[in-house]
Amino acid sequence: MPLLRFDIIEGRTPHELRALLDAAHDAVLEAFGVPPGDRYQIVHEHPAAHLIVEDTGLGISRTDKRVVLQVTSMPRKPDMKQKFYRLLCEKLKDRCGIEDSDVVVSMVTNSGEDWSFGHGRAQFLTGEL
Repeated sequence: MPLLRFDIIEGRTPHELRALLDAAHDAVLEAFGVPPGDRYQIVHEHPAAHLIVEDTGLGISRTDKRVVLQVTSMPRKPDMKQKFYRLLCEKLKDRCGIEDSDVVVSMVTNSGEDWSFGHGRAQFLTGEL
């Protein structure tokens, strides 16, 4: 937790995908302070015509390296979210050559009762976490 769902254009190599996922995980660790083994990531690859990401009137240009990331998480403070956005863009640029103009993030907030990590239990409610 958090759960990260990436939507990207198909065609990246396994090495490129791993670099993207590792960069995002490192941003989560640094911004949110979660344990290193707290890693849940899903990648959805799409043909370019199936991933439309426009600029919302901000004049932002996108390329075929665009990444749409949905983060589902317990509530985070605004400064933690802003730190995450910044770190994510820095790490994706440094490790993957993805420009910050190609990174779109949406945060979805939920609570402990909304998570089960297995065995049919809500571990935040049972006290296991």
